[in-house]
Amino acid sequence: MRRGVQVGAVVVLGLLGLTVAAASSGAGHPSGGIVVLMVLVVVLVAVGGWWLERRRREHLAAWAHASGWTYTPRDPGLGLATLQTGTPYGQGHSRTVTEVLTGTYEGRTAVSFTYGWTTGSGKERREHRAHVVAIALPAYLPVLEVTPEGFGARVAKAFGARDLQLESAAFNAAYRVDARDARTGHAILHPRLLERLLRPDALGTSWRIEGTWLLSWASGPTSTASIAPRLGVLAAVVRGVPRHVWLDHGYDPAAR
Repeated sequence: MRRGVQVGAVVVLGLLGLTVAAASSGAGHPSGGIVVLMVLVVVLVAVGGWWLERRRREHLAAWAHASGWTYTPRDPGLGLATLQTGTPYGQGHSRTVTEVLTGTYEGRTAVSFTYGWTTGSGKERREHRAHVVAIALPAYLPVLEVTPEGFGARVAKAFGARDLQLESAAFNAAYRVDARDARTGHAILHPRLLERLLRPDALGTSWRIEGTWLLSWASGPTSTASIAPRLGVLAAVVRGVPRHVWLDHGYDPAAR
């Protein structure tokens, strides 16, 4: 923390030095005042950005400490940039993993992080971020993706995207289901789990089983307030997987 303060102080002093130099060189010149104003704006933006970033790091570290988790600014070697292949992965370029929080939830390895990527270039360049929360699974399961119904889902289905229809009309109206293995999809999304996913805390949550991870994503950077609620939804999905599905994939939950 002390090192961060020292670096910030050096940046501030350097920018203030530039301001003074600009003011001196601009004295007596008609545009001198404009130059000074522009440099002051740069100073304020830079200092403000540094301060906000420092406060955000402190907040994440404090949340991790209070939750018994660990905070690292970057991926500590968990391979989070390639955790899965579906959304939000595989988009754009210059992909990053930041604001990593790792711990456990209901006895399972869990992680939260900000996943970033860039699209376009030049004037069309856009930065994107998604808050990813995930729980490790005890065995590999076929891809099963559940996303809220909406314009994007309707467009995808118009172009042939899968949408598994289940026993609940309310669930079918609220979500789109993409199951690589329809039999497994039906087994996991049984009536009790469908009812759970229609509760207010779960509605609108996007999640996907892929490989050995159950992952949820939402637009924007990490929000610590949403970590526990989203993990609660994911944990309900894991608990809802029938034993025979686990047995079909080499794991017996009764043997834990």
